[in-house]
Amino acid sequence: MACSSKTVSTSLLFLFFLFGFSAAKELLVGGKIDAWKVPSSEADSLNRWAEKSRFNVGDHLVWKYDGGKDSVLQVNKEDYANCNISNPIEEYKDGNTKVKLDRSGPFYFISGAKGHCEKGQKLTVVVISPRRRYRGVSPAPSPAVLDYSGVSPALSPAELEQGPAVAPTSSAPVVQTGFVMVMGLLAIYVGFFI
Repeated sequence: MACSSKTVSTSLLFLFFLFGFSAAKELLVGGKIDAWKVPSSEADSLNRWAEKSRFNVGDHLVWKYDGGKDSVLQVNKEDYANCNISNPIEEYKDGNTKVKLDRSGPFYFISGAKGHCEKGQKLTVVVISPRRRYRGVSPAPSPAVLDYSGVSPALSPAELEQGPAVAPTSSAPVVQTGFVMVMGLLAIYVGFFI
């Protein structure tokens, strides 16, 4: 019985870490295997699919296509707009292309088959920036020049120059990190002592 509890607890701990920290996904371009083709209409455009999707740093785009008839070219913005296939950043011809989105910002892809880009076989993917956590107090603004004429004599100029008190900061990131640590330690405790 104790061995079974340890196995279950260890498995739960593993799943907690696996799903708690892995955010990268593999996304099939267009959501289907045969999506890398000349679109039949504007509504069939891969950019429509991309507009409805959310892409994060670390995700992978996956294309499935006939490598003997087509290719995927990663290009810059200008070559994307002009359908220029002569100077790609990267060229993929294997029919099973996987591209890691390694930074935030736009990525541009066009078909390497002659004339396909001009007919709409292209894709722009915008990768969102990773969340930035608040890590402390913001720097104080520069002091303003104060005019003391007409100020009540109840406060001295030195007291007026002190300005308002600094607002308290949030400890939300510390609380989130603490919660994750407590859950992890609780899972370990359950695994070894029950």
